Amino acid sequence: MPRLIAAPTRVSAAGEPPKEIAEYVGAVNTRTSGVSLAVMRSPAGWREPGQRPEFDEYTLVLAGTLRVEHAGGVLDVAAGQAVVAARGEWVRYGTPQGAQYVSVCVPAFTLESVHRDAE
Repeated sequence: MPRLIAAPTRVSAAGEPPKEIAEYVGAVNTRTSGVSLAVMRSPAGWREPGQRPEFDEYTLVLAGTLRVEHAGGVLDVAAGQAVVAARGEWVRYGTPQGAQYVSVCVPAFTLESVHRDAE
């Protein structure tokens, strides 16, 4: 039987300045371990620490531009585009002009599986 998810849970985000994360599916809102789905609203100038996660991350940019730094360079992902970061790959996300985007992680994002760089 389908299950309605009436509202997301707001979760805290790494990086500065603060961004909003609304988790619809995942470890926090639905206690789901296989996948997470969240909507991000990120202000201009936001940047988080680098990470080498244990999950694949699929990101669809709805508005603005998401900057993805990786071992081989930098990708700027514009509204209407998507990017896939494979588990074990080092990445760092940022939004120089701000962005809204949807992120799907398989398996679900957890603080224990993201492996952020020490800052």
